[in-house]
Amino acid sequence: MYLSRFLSIHALWVTVSSVMQPYPLVWGHYDVCKTQIYTEEGKVWDYMACQPESTDMTKYLKVKLDPPDITCGDPPETFCAMGNPYMCNNECDASTPELAHPPELMFDFEGRHPSTFWQSATWKEYPKPLQVNITLSWSKTIELTDNIVITFESGRPDQMILEKSLDYGRTWQPYQYYATDCLDAFHMDPKSVKDLSQHTVLEIICTEEYSTGYMTNSKIIHFEIKDRFAFFAGPWLRNMASLYGQLDTTKKLRDFFTVTDLRIRLLRPAVGEIFVDELHLARYFYAISDIKVHGRCKCNLHATVCVYDNSKLTCECEHNTTGPDCGKCKKNYQGRPWSPGSYLPIPKGTANTCIPSISSIGTNVCDNELLHCQNGGTCHNNVRCLCPAAYTGILCEKLRCEEAGSCGSDSGQGAPPPGSPALLLLAALLGTASPLLF
Repeated sequence: MYLSRFLSIHALWVTVSSVMQPYPLVWGHYDVCKTQIYTEEGKVWDYMACQPESTDMTKYLKVKLDPPDITCGDPPETFCAMGNPYMCNNECDASTPELAHPPELMFDFEGRHPSTFWQSATWKEYPKPLQVNITLSWSKTIELTDNIVITFESGRPDQMILEKSLDYGRTWQPYQYYATDCLDAFHMDPKSVKDLSQHTVLEIICTEEYSTGYMTNSKIIHFEIKDRFAFFAGPWLRNMASLYGQLDTTKKLRDFFTVTDLRIRLLRPAVGEIFVDELHLARYFYAISDIKVHGRCKCNLHATVCVYDNSKLTCECEHNTTGPDCGKCKKNYQGRPWSPGSYLPIPKGTANTCIPSISSIGTNVCDNELLHCQNGGTCHNNVRCLCPAAYTGILCEKLRCEEAGSCGSDSGQGAPPPGSPALLLLAALLGTASPLLF
């Protein structure tokens, strides 16, 4: 009886979980950069594409407001309650912690209750526009993996633009426009992500879906990342191979989901009516209680770890690469041009490891990464291979009898391995498990 009850509960939980999780909790794999495998020559490294896990990137950003004095409370002022725009006895005072609403409160890391929030000054200078730029900077290239979600404690703005930068804020491009009337505000026809397709997924749209004015039960604005992924991976993101293939081969698509900075441009607060109520200007302001940005450090598929140190994110590069984004080959590992890793073929991808420079071979003949001594040889101080009695060569790749011309069937040493010595050395440089054959 207990077993059947347990199975029934388990079945119910699986059903509920599938309903509650329309998308995989973590999209993607590639969580290992290399692993050791056994071959005829012994243990060798098998390299694969790799990337850091997706995480809440708001833990690592810096926020900047423009104008810098736009936050309420200096001097203290009153504002109208969120639920009742005509109850205007709430106070914002920057000198009193309980009444202050500084910028750091627009990120709710602990799920505080009651909610805390950043708040702007009110629209007391109407008809001068009440506009605010909120810039989120990482000083690092990141790849977005989930929807950007902004939770307003005030009414959602009548007009807003979400922008992105790929060059640390030097230039900006629009990500999406938001308005109660797209045609009037931005001269654009209103659309939603559902109106897009694989061929138009990069189109910049204006949506009226999230600009419903002063409704207390409608606080959230989205920039839909996963809905755009779904054009390639299917509605439940189960065909990740298709998405990875597109990201691998279409630079514009990959760049679309890549940022160094985001900017939220608040252009007009929630009015809720056709006309601004000039007798109650304290009811118009911006207030944000949470911003969520999920993503990962961009490491060009050459790292699984991204370290946050001294207020800076840096990839811990593998595959003999280096740089903040693992964007170049290490010194003495420039035997071929640097290349990002590849998601393909699924599921391990291609590491595109940097290989030693030919000029560095003399000083670094062998190591524990790429240049293994062959046929039982051992690496001595990275300078030379100590070979067994029957073998010789830089990497112990040749039979000693071959040099003497005595590798006959009765020599007891067998035939030499296939491929010339030059090909064997090239095979070692490329990290292959067996000699190259043409």
